[in-house]
Amino acid sequence: PSESGFTTDVLALYDWAKARSGNSTILFWGHSLGTGIATNAARKLQEERGVQVDAVVLESPYTNIREAGANIPITKIYRQFPGFEYLILDSMARAGMFFSSDENVKVLGCPLLILHAEDDGVLPPKLGRKLYETAQEAYKDKSKVKFITFPEKLGLGHDYISFNPELPALVKDFLNMK
Repeated sequence: PSESGFTTDVLALYDWAKARSGNSTILFWGHSLGTGIATNAARKLQEERGVQVDAVVLESPYTNIREAGANIPITKIYRQFPGFEYLILDSMARAGMFFSSDENVKVLGCPLLILHAEDDGVLPPKLGRKLYETAQEAYKDKSKVKFITFPEKLGLGHDYISFNPELPALVKDFLNMK
């Protein structure tokens, strides 16, 4: 698996779905690592084909893989050791893994919905907020960018936003405003 391979796979799936969906809405929905893949594919579709996906939904996102690696709790103990950046963070770049959602959202024009739980113990909500702020700054039409946080009391954490019974209505409302 590689960043470019994942992106190519998403675009092939998009082509397949588009050929069979008529005028149905097609959106890219990424969760966690998949948020970087979703923004890569949306950007590539826009830049290389001049086509915008109908919307992008990012669930528990990060700005880029380097910043995610530097902020996930599992790396906290290792961050204090010399060589952490070189051995861990730089090695991802050397392997061609960037997943730069922060750069991708700067050029997107499609509606963008960012979802993050306040009790996400894997990817800190500050990364989702930072991504939202980057998109807000870059988008000409600010109404196309929305950030929804889910309170800690819901206990959705990193993996359970999709279990929230209100989520379908929130997404539908977002899609209707585009």
